[in-house]
Amino acid sequence: MVVPIVGEHETEILHAQTHIWNHIFSFINSMSLKSAIQLNIPDILHKHGKPMTLDELVNAISINKSKTTHLRRLMRILIHSGFFLKSPINPDQGPEGGEGYVLAPPARLLLKDEPLSVTPFLLAMLDPILVKPWHHVSEWFESDEPTPFEVAHGRTFWDYAGHEPRLNHFFNDAMASDAKLVMSVVMKYSKDVFEGLNTIVDVGGGTGTVAKTIAKNFPNLKCTVFDLPHVVEGLEPSDNLTYVGGDFFVSIPPADALLLKWILHDWSDEESVKILKKCKEAIPSKEKGGKVIIIDMMVDNKIGDDESIETQIFFDMLMMVLVTGRERTEKGWSKIFFEAGFSDYKVTPILGLRSLIEVYP
Repeated sequence: MVVPIVGEHETEILHAQTHIWNHIFSFINSMSLKSAIQLNIPDILHKHGKPMTLDELVNAISINKSKTTHLRRLMRILIHSGFFLKSPINPDQGPEGGEGYVLAPPARLLLKDEPLSVTPFLLAMLDPILVKPWHHVSEWFESDEPTPFEVAHGRTFWDYAGHEPRLNHFFNDAMASDAKLVMSVVMKYSKDVFEGLNTIVDVGGGTGTVAKTIAKNFPNLKCTVFDLPHVVEGLEPSDNLTYVGGDFFVSIPPADALLLKWILHDWSDEESVKILKKCKEAIPSKEKGGKVIIIDMMVDNKIGDDESIETQIFFDMLMMVLVTGRERTEKGWSKIFFEAGFSDYKVTPILGLRSLIEVYP
C-alpha cells in the first residue's frame, strides 16, 4: 500500500500543475510528428517491412550518428502519442530477441504514397505562416481587425495566398489531400447524389481533386472547377472537366448543381448567406433538379465522443484565427440556408465529423 506523503490539497495543486504543463507543452506532440515526417520516418519504417532497430533507423535516415540517443527520445514521444509501436524482432527468443519500431495504425495516413495521406494537411497547418497568428490572438481581441491572421500578417488569408505562391501551394495541397479521403467515402456510400445531373460546378474547388473524381465516375457529367484566378491558372482541362476563374461573391457559373466542399466554414454567417444567394442564382428550381451539395462539418452530428468534440472545437478555433468563419450546428446551417432563400435541405452524416448536405431552392 502506498501511503500518501502530502495532503489532499497539495495533491490537487500538483495535479493542476501537471494538467497545465501538459497543455502548455501540447505543441510538442504536433511538432515532434512534423519532425518525424520531415525525416521520412513513417515511410522508412513502412518500406522496411519488419521491426526496425534504432541503429537501422539511424542508418536509413542518414542523420548525424551523435544524434542517435536523441532520435530514441523522439521515437519515445511518438510511441506515447500512438503513431509508432515497439515490436519484437525475434518473438521466439523472447526479450533476448530484441525490439524494433513499427507503424501504429494511425500512421498509415502519414505515408507519402498513401492515396489518403494527411501529410500535406499536417505540413500546411504547422507551417510558420499559419502558426504565427496564434501568437496574436489576445492582441486581436483588443483590436478592430477581423482575424488574428490579419493582425500577424497585415492582410487577409486569401489576399496573402494570392500574393504568396508558397502559401497558395501548400494550402491547395492540403485541401487536395483531404478531398481524396472525403471523395473515397462519398463515392462508396453517396454516389447517387450526382445521379441525373448534366452539369455541376465545384465552387472553390481548388486544383480540382474533387471534380476529377466526379468526372471520372460520371463521364457524361460536365464538371467545372470554379476558384480564384490565381488558383486555377495553368490547370489543364480534360474531356468533361474545365476550369474557370472568378469570385463567388460576384457570380457563379450556372449548372444543375453546385458543390461546396469545406467552403462555407471559412466565412461568417453574413458572408455565407451572400455566397449562398449567388449559388441560388446559378441553379434551376427544385422541380427542375437544382440543388447545392455541401460537404462540411456539422458540430452536433451525434458522434459525441470526447476526441471528436475536441476536434470540432479545434476546427472552430482554427476558423476564428485564420479566417472569418466558424463551425456550425444543424441549427446554424439551417439559419443561413433559409436566410439565403432556400426552401429545404437534407443531411447525410457519412463523413465522420462532417456531413453531406443537399440544399434545395
